[in-house]
Amino acid sequence: MEIKPIAHIRTDFPEKFGVPRQSGLAGSLKGMIVFEKEYRNPEALRGLEGFSHLWLIWEFSANRATGSQWRATVRPPRLGGNAHMGVFATRSPFRPNPLGLSCVKLESIELESPHGPVIHVTGADLMDNTPIYDIKPYIKYADSHPEALCGYVDGLQEGRLRVILPAGLSEKIGDESKISSLVEILQLDPRPSYHNDSDREYGLSFSGYNIRFRVDGNTLEVIGIS
Repeated sequence: MEIKPIAHIRTDFPEKFGVPRQSGLAGSLKGMIVFEKEYRNPEALRGLEGFSHLWLIWEFSANRATGSQWRATVRPPRLGGNAHMGVFATRSPFRPNPLGLSCVKLESIELESPHGPVIHVTGADLMDNTPIYDIKPYIKYADSHPEALCGYVDGLQEGRLRVILPAGLSEKIGDESKISSLVEILQLDPRPSYHNDSDREYGLSFSGYNIRFRVDGNTLEVIGIS
């Protein structure tokens, strides 16, 4: 079977570092889905405006070589990067077929734009220009299972850091929505879970800016924006 992208998503992440580990964790993050020319038909989106959330099926495009290098086990970052789990018991990007699945919030549909119909979403966990292979509506009676068991994930805590962003640095960005999204990303702690060096300086590329920060305990301090 051969499949090809129907669209690409535009986000503020040119690199993998800093992208939320799951969709919806940073709900303010904005994305715009731009269709390939042959799929720019408004009729294909008829009825979609009535849904609040969408499923995106997409490609881990930065890991294109994984199909020939797959391994039966991976080391989930949430487990400290040391414990091994079966690849099919994780959402690791290193898979036999590098396909991702994300649930995003549908904010609006723009039927007429310079790029044809585009879909505006929030909460996406995708790099800029990620290929999208399919879009499906989220249907709560079939897709929501509050009683579901989540294996080893049930015992994990999704803690958030306290972020210090000095006013003098946030002014370099200016856009309040971008600042809110940046803080939400930093609260999730972009570092690998096994890093714990308070003197280490990290750099994150976001919306055209290089964000430099350090983490000491439960506090993340932004020390530079350029």
